[in-house]
Amino acid sequence: MAVLERQTEGLYCPAADVWIDPTRPVKRALITHAHADHARAGSGEYWAVNQSEGVLRQRLGQEIKLHAVSYGETLIIGEAKISFHSAGHVLGSAQIRIEVEGEVWLVTGDYKRCHDPSCTPFENVKCDVMITESTFGLPIYRWKTGHEIAKEIHQWWSEEKDHPSLLFCYAFGKAQRVLAELKALGIDDEILLHGAVETVTRHYRDAGICMAKTCPVSSIERKDPLKGRLIIAPPSAYRSSWMKRFKEPQTAFASGWMTVRGARRRRGYEKGFVLSDHADWPGLIQTIKESGAKLVYVTHGQDDVIARYLREVEGIAADSLNTLK
Repeated sequence: MAVLERQTEGLYCPAADVWIDPTRPVKRALITHAHADHARAGSGEYWAVNQSEGVLRQRLGQEIKLHAVSYGETLIIGEAKISFHSAGHVLGSAQIRIEVEGEVWLVTGDYKRCHDPSCTPFENVKCDVMITESTFGLPIYRWKTGHEIAKEIHQWWSEEKDHPSLLFCYAFGKAQRVLAELKALGIDDEILLHGAVETVTRHYRDAGICMAKTCPVSSIERKDPLKGRLIIAPPSAYRSSWMKRFKEPQTAFASGWMTVRGARRRRGYEKGFVLSDHADWPGLIQTIKESGAKLVYVTHGQDDVIARYLREVEGIAADSLNTLK
């Protein structure tokens, strides 16, 4: 019997009778991180890294039964040894290591290798079988450092004195990384936040993450033209009624997808910053090789491309997760 198998609800570990990031309610769920496509409401019990507790309870309900664990802590659940290791993706994100009868499987969840002052650095984990994401699994995806992108964002914003600057990015993870990178640059200006960003940012501050000074947009008088101010908002706010209070703002979007020629134009933003909380192509390949895995299942993105490269170039047995029974 495999350590993990695919079921209707998602990845299942028979030895522990648990599911990892289930897509439907189950009795026991191990959660890699609190993004909505990995953490869903309705399960009986949850296991997740303690740093993610605030966001998980905010999103899934304060009353959920949550077992908050530390990175590296070994849990014995049923007949399996389970531990959570930093994925470097967002606050509290984890790779989940499962050992059954000496065989080690690793589920990476979403991860990145580059430095990020807003979350715990990625940890290399050895395994026999790896299940890896591949969101940006094409050779065109190669990231600059967050420090470099933060300097680009600061230049774009600080050079516009007569209009507000609206930077759109994901409310959980990306926004806080931008705030942390700007703080690391020594930026002392107060940055305004959309309500959805403000809510999540509080959990980062509670976790001790050092970020630039912020203030909710809602606390500023509506007659204030906000000239020269930087405002961070989620993509859902773009072209919404919320934007009506800003007079002729310049707009930008921060995402790894801004690498693709024409993506910014199709989305309607004036400027694009290439900043991702996922591993780029070199990061994916490096992580897989360093894991020592003899078999790799690829999911969430360019699974066929990565799997074929691993087989034909690196000599590693690999396939799409869809082939796991």
